[in-house]
Amino acid sequence: MSLTLEIVTPEARVYSDTVDSVVIPTVEGEIGILPGHLPLLTQVAHGELVVAQPGGGQERLAIGGGFAQISGDKVSVLAEHACSEDSIDERAVEEAMKRAQQQIEESQHLDPQQYEQLQKLVNYAGAQLSLKRRSR
Repeated sequence: MSLTLEIVTPEARVYSDTVDSVVIPTVEGEIGILPGHLPLLTQVAHGELVVAQPGGGQERLAIGGGFAQISGDKVSVLAEHACSEDSIDERAVEEAMKRAQQQIEESQHLDPQQYEQLQKLVNYAGAQLSLKRRSR
């Protein structure tokens, strides 16, 4: 048996394929999904999503925020951000992370929404850097 995995962001369909299993970072911890998993709707956290492909290979994606729905043998992830390891520009991500951290530190009067957006950016950048550096 296998799963159909689809990962969609507001910009594009990032991933769509048949997989053996998937590990998703959620706000309550990582969950592993195998074929036949019980139906579930869960909130996705910033982190690393791991796909086990047929034939034994693995693919890792940086993912940030959103929701995952498991229904039968289909896993749908609606994420704020998602990218493969190959598409991560480490230097650009580091710079964006530093700018966001600096804005958080320097601004005493951020409204809660601005603070949350900057913190999400920092968390997603951290997930991207962790994924990229793991592959070295």
